[in-house]
Amino acid sequence: MALSNREIVGKGLDLLRSGLRPFVEREYRRVYGEATQPRKRFENLEALAESIREKGVLQPLLVRPLGDGRYAIVAGERRYRAARMAGLSEVPVRVVELSEKEARLLALVENLQREDLNPYEETVGVLALLSEDLGKPVEEVVGLLERMQKEKRGVAARNVSGSPEARRVEEVFKALGRMTWESFVRNRLPLLRLPEDLKAALEEGAIPYTAALELKKVKDEALRKALLEEAKAGLSLRELKARVREVLVARKPALEKAPAAWYGDVIDALKKTDFSALPTEKRARVEALLAELKELLG
Repeated sequence: MALSNREIVGKGLDLLRSGLRPFVEREYRRVYGEATQPRKRFENLEALAESIREKGVLQPLLVRPLGDGRYAIVAGERRYRAARMAGLSEVPVRVVELSEKEARLLALVENLQREDLNPYEETVGVLALLSEDLGKPVEEVVGLLERMQKEKRGVAARNVSGSPEARRVEEVFKALGRMTWESFVRNRLPLLRLPEDLKAALEEGAIPYTAALELKKVKDEALRKALLEEAKAGLSLRELKARVREVLVARKPALEKAPAAWYGDVIDALKKTDFSALPTEKRARVEALLAELKELLG
């Protein structure tokens, strides 16, 4: 009987945390990487290859049988590549019967257990896992998470809180044990809207995600690039915030420093509005916008 998504994620965590168990050796020509491998970057293979030359592959690869004596890697492709560089003719593997969907979920879970996972990769990985688990496109998963946050803050009508999908989101974050879903929405989802240069710096591990979020405030590409280089050179977050403030103040047109007349009109309209008389959907939208404005100005 096929496993549920919940059972697959739980099984994946158990397998990846189980340490050494009975395994078999398989020739390289019989083992293949999966096209759906979530990890795209494989840095520092030379150091791992040298370690494998001295000690061997300490943790077997997790593979699934494809038939005809062939196996697809579910977890451990970095070890596989490094072992190949080290000149090994065989690799230790643990064979697990999995469907393609189960293999994708397990590969995503394994990817999220990496010690060298940077914040941007982690964000993308968590969303991919939730997308696979919930059977929704990533865009809809992001929308669900943002809606859950607004409802928890009381700025939107309760439509998804307590739903099976919302409960499942909470269960996945609890199983992963890296952060809460609230922290993920607050600190990690903004990384998706970063300019490409900041995304690249994050993927390279050149700057922390807190620095990337600060640099995002600078819209001028040339100025942002200069500040990015300073951050890469070791500028502290406190120093970076001060530099960003200097840049923003210096470039702020005089016209922007004085509030436009229509600001007052909006404020007057808000004071006169009876929120309890608004249609439910419209009121939720207005409250959500006000909450975003408060957060932006705060």
